Amino acid sequence: MKKRINEILEHLNKGIHEREEVIAVLLLAALADQNIFLLGPPGTAKSLISRRLSHAFETKSYFEYLMQRFSTPEEVFGPVSISELKKDNYIRKTEGFLPRSDFAFLDEIWKSSPAILNTLLTIINEKIFRNGQNIETVPLKVLVSASNETPPENQGLEALYDRFLVRLHVPPISEKKSFESLLQSSPTKEQVNLPSKTLITHDEWELWQLEIKEVQLSPETLNVIHDIRLTFSEKSEDLDVYVSDRRWQRASMLLKSAAFFCGRKETNLVDTLLLRHCLWTTNDNRHEVIEIVEDAVRNCGFETGFNLHGIDKEKEDLENEIQKELYHSKDVYETVELSDNKQYFKCIKQYRYDYHNTKKVTFYIPANQMKNNDEFNPVDEQGNKFNWIKCNFENQGVCHIKIERNENHRHEQWQDVDDFSPKILFHKGDKKSDVNSRLVDSLQAVVIELRNKIQGIINDVDNKLIEFKKELDTPFVMGQTRDIALESIANQLRDMKLRYKDCKRLMSLIG
Repeated sequence: MKKRINEILEHLNKGIHEREEVIAVLLLAALADQNIFLLGPPGTAKSLISRRLSHAFETKSYFEYLMQRFSTPEEVFGPVSISELKKDNYIRKTEGFLPRSDFAFLDEIWKSSPAILNTLLTIINEKIFRNGQNIETVPLKVLVSASNETPPENQGLEALYDRFLVRLHVPPISEKKSFESLLQSSPTKEQVNLPSKTLITHDEWELWQLEIKEVQLSPETLNVIHDIRLTFSEKSEDLDVYVSDRRWQRASMLLKSAAFFCGRKETNLVDTLLLRHCLWTTNDNRHEVIEIVEDAVRNCGFETGFNLHGIDKEKEDLENEIQKELYHSKDVYETVELSDNKQYFKCIKQYRYDYHNTKKVTFYIPANQMKNNDEFNPVDEQGNKFNWIKCNFENQGVCHIKIERNENHRHEQWQDVDDFSPKILFHKGDKKSDVNSRLVDSLQAVVIELRNKIQGIINDVDNKLIEFKKELDTPFVMGQTRDIALESIANQLRDMKLRYKDCKRLMSLIG
């Protein structure tokens, strides 16, 4: 199937420059029974591409019309039959017009009259044309519309615009080499001759519509869609994009079609990149919407079946337990316990008693005053206060001490003695020395289990990547864009390997 699609695209692209992606997505839309809007200035091969598309099918009934303000329904849907009108029957002769065509191209569609646009809406919705008392089935496989602008606001065109699932920007040629080749070549022919065995028959097309519905959206595809919807919701005010439930459903059919014509029964990340062409509404938000889709794919990776958030939470909880059980959570100071069962810092200081003599005093500083900036009195070994000694933890971890002078000295009643720094036995983060060996073994076992779980995810992603690379080639997404899906998986593997490496760090913490 993919080989046949590539052969068709090779013929459709002959003599046309920088339109590979547009033609590929246009063909996919026709195969998926979806309509297309081409946004771009005149002279960018929009009508040529549309004409060529019809040559990929065995049935080539094609209708094309350039819309204008004064266009009439007769020019699009066929003239009224005079003979039937004489019989009081209002019937159009639709042969050769849009209601009898498999393919149609309507240029400058938004310039048309409301009468034409309202009838188009019915044709697109129901694939029927009400011709007088009769209802005709419309064989239209794809309607391609074009304009150099998106529909103006407040003109009642939103419903019709929403029916064009695929929206493609068709700019002028940008590459120098392609432009020079265009100048050197003869005018491009709209006629292409595909081998008869390659042409798509109507019976095939109808059968494919049924088979496409059997294709499943992969978990990765669903994750990307949910991510995009969440971003749209968060940016709703600035982005000005509304995607209806109907549009999401039709977009999913486009992704399923891309998988089907590549011989797969499930979509993958590369197929999901086709949403770039389905969700923007105006030229102003086109670039940002494309970035949102691409970022969603970059952030996705493969669905592993594991709750990665749960794994990260498990690893975080495990590290907290290791720190709590094996390491000191705060500085541990050398203290003594007095008769009141409270902890104190023992302090011995020399102070000048008079001009000629010094004395040594031993006192105890309450450990619970360490984080208090207020002035307090230390106590003796029995817990009695030294009223003539004042202490204050003015600096973090340092206690400033003042001792009252002998009362015979009338001047400078208080003297600064010294600062006291409590002795730290263990700093915060130091490993505990009296840890139970069973606890160590238990923590090691939990880390090993978590590490093996992460290694299993890495192995699973590696195995899926081997298969994914075989499926990576798709005619509907171009090379550089396809690489975004690989970038997504590379990011996923990198993140999982970082988690695995972090488990080694946890093991080293246990020791």
